[in-house]
Amino acid sequence: MGEKDHGARADRTQISYWDAHGNETIRYFAADVAEDEIPEQIDSPTSGLPAGRDKENPPLLPKNEPYKTHLAYVKERRTPEEADELLEAALQKLRKRRGTARASA
Repeated sequence: MGEKDHGARADRTQISYWDAHGNETIRYFAADVAEDEIPEQIDSPTSGLPAGRDKENPPLLPKNEPYKTHLAYVKERRTPEEADELLEAALQKLRKRRGTARASA
């Protein structure tokens, strides 16, 4: 089916990519594709790592950042003093609401 059945082969360009482990992956692109449209990096199907076109300087291994909890993000934005103030304000509001709720019940 396709090119083999019809005997005509489209002109194409062979591009090699290498990952950090030295695995080579070859991709073929149409010969009339502009150089800037050919990707500089792909994901290596062998290792799953990023692979680049420079054999001597393959892309570095991606840095995996640990998952941050909501609390970790809050701690980045607030100082402990601000957190204490917010907590105290929230507790006062809750106590006031609970105190009012008990009085009307």
